[in-house]
Amino acid sequence: MTAGYRERFTAAIGPWVNNNHPLPTGLPADVTAFLQQSNKLPSWVDVSQLRRAADFNRRKDTYLFMLYGLGSGIMSTVIPREARSVYWSKGGADMKDRAAKTFTFGYDLSQLNAFEPNGQFIVTANKTRMVHAAVRHLLPQLPQWKSGATETIPISNGDILVTFHSLGTFVHSKLKEWKIPMSTADENAFLHSWQVAISLLGVKDEYIPKTWADAHAQSAQVLSPILLPTTEGKALAEVLLGLVSQVDLGVTRGFLNEFTRYVLGDTVANWLGLPRDLASAAIIKVGWPAYILFREGLLPLMPANFYLFDQFIRAVAMAFLNGGPSTQTTPIQIPDINRPAA
Repeated sequence: MTAGYRERFTAAIGPWVNNNHPLPTGLPADVTAFLQQSNKLPSWVDVSQLRRAADFNRRKDTYLFMLYGLGSGIMSTVIPREARSVYWSKGGADMKDRAAKTFTFGYDLSQLNAFEPNGQFIVTANKTRMVHAAVRHLLPQLPQWKSGATETIPISNGDILVTFHSLGTFVHSKLKEWKIPMSTADENAFLHSWQVAISLLGVKDEYIPKTWADAHAQSAQVLSPILLPTTEGKALAEVLLGLVSQVDLGVTRGFLNEFTRYVLGDTVANWLGLPRDLASAAIIKVGWPAYILFREGLLPLMPANFYLFDQFIRAVAMAFLNGGPSTQTTPIQIPDINRPAA
């Protein structure tokens, strides 16, 4: 993609934001034809389920945000294919910007109107698919990526499913583990929103789990066995955790490391070389469950460390969002190069 072509392409898709916006003009005919087929909800969608999922996201947004950020976000760095693809792509050189764009995807998905005409997620998913297409074209040209790759072309249906399990399935398991109150209808709606999301990303229907039991079984097959540290993943994790620790809200790096360990477990934390902070570990072990109980109205008195956890959540937000979702356009651009040379 030449610089001039990319500029025209970016200008064409930039104003295209809401689901009810007309398709951009001035795109190549094959891209327009693709969008005419992909820029719509699947035929099997249940709109009432999506609306219930949106309300569930609103009610549980604090837990979802933390789990997507410090759970799924850091887990992605120990998924070898994903870590290498991110690191060696253009976005891997500016992880603050990359994190903001990734959070745009999750932010748009969690909005009350995500799938409604005035929402943005259908457009965001299609822009993401175009990013994936560009990365599939670019990365195989890079010797550094090819030397460690176990695949010929990155970001397959299987890779997207692995990412889904590191997001939706992982979050569902932690919500259950943390005893977050959820009805069966809420759980099913939450799954349905992810079923639609990964369908919009191009995953074929036959691979999409039908129930949470199916999802957890598939995750045990395709995600759990492949988790391993890589040089690229360790570098990405350090950058992501550094973004949070740089926010001046009184949250120490030791506390951040221990919360990451609390969410992802000792094995992943040790792979990433996260030093122990036993004082923070003790606070989190007692304080986070109390924080949840108080937020859910199950604890009559505010816990001693309530403010600490509130500040921590703010620090994660300020680090990862980077202003992305507050803008009026979805800040997703099509890459034209791989990771720039240092």
